[in-house]
Amino acid sequence: MNRGMASLGQAPSIMSIRTPQAYPQRLKILKVSRILHTLTFPHIQIRSHPVGCTKLSQWEPSPVTYAPTEKTGDNFLEKRSNIFDTLDSDKGEEAPVIKTEDLANTTNQVAVQFQFLKWPMWLLGPSLLLATGMVPSLWLPISSIFLGPNMVSLLSLVGLDFIFNLGATLFLLMADSCARSKNLEQASNSAPPFSYKFWNIVATLTGLITPLLMLFGSQKGFLEPQLSFISFAVLLGPYVLLLSVQILTEMLTWHWQSPVWLVTPIVYEAYRVLQLMRGLKLAAEVTAPTWMLHTIRGLVCWWVLILGVQLMRVAWFAGFTARARQQWFSASPSANAQ
Repeated sequence: MNRGMASLGQAPSIMSIRTPQAYPQRLKILKVSRILHTLTFPHIQIRSHPVGCTKLSQWEPSPVTYAPTEKTGDNFLEKRSNIFDTLDSDKGEEAPVIKTEDLANTTNQVAVQFQFLKWPMWLLGPSLLLATGMVPSLWLPISSIFLGPNMVSLLSLVGLDFIFNLGATLFLLMADSCARSKNLEQASNSAPPFSYKFWNIVATLTGLITPLLMLFGSQKGFLEPQLSFISFAVLLGPYVLLLSVQILTEMLTWHWQSPVWLVTPIVYEAYRVLQLMRGLKLAAEVTAPTWMLHTIRGLVCWWVLILGVQLMRVAWFAGFTARARQQWFSASPSANAQ
């Protein structure tokens, strides 16, 4: 018995020596758990109090309030089948609606008044063209313009052609204004076809290069007898200058898509014939050689031919416009029927 009690009394000492070596981490966890069970925290109650704020921030919208009036009564947000039926559209203020008929009538009145101002241009434009182009060439004597093959005569002839160019520019501006549509909302742009541009440039360059080649041949001695530069400038200098102005004017009408692109070459070519006929008269004054006379006569024939082609194009364009208008009128009833 004493030995048994001694063995039992010594057993805890043996276990206390071996356990730290075999289970060191498990004992630490058990000790921490026992300590947590022994510690008890008192129950703390936190009471939340409402916070009231009467001042809104600057980015927060103000609340929308609705105060029913006596007229509304109990009909405010009355229960109906559709939520949108609760709002009465008749009570709201409606924006004024502009009638389309009144707007169209106002536009037509402005167009009629604007067209009334265009009527004097039908006489004023051709009158300017006649006064600046035909009158000086037909009634002004040559002796008052031509004083011999010198620079004074050249400047006088250039000034005479400049007066015509000024009248032609005003005429084309008036013709463009008259050709615009009566309705201001409709665009009146008119672009010439490519074939017209091509053949017109070919004709113009031919009339420009021919006298320059004659001048080059005369200066190099290929054409005999030679003609001095000042005499050549008096005879064909204004012609070359006005032809260059015509090329620039036609390019501007093509770029702006002006309706006068078909009339521009006719105006300049008709005056060019008179200009070359004046050159034939001056050729006799400067005793120009025979090849120079033939050159001027050839240019006259060339531009008369080109002028006839331009008039044929005017006739073709009139027929084309009539066919297009007839097709539009025939197609409009079917479109209205649909």
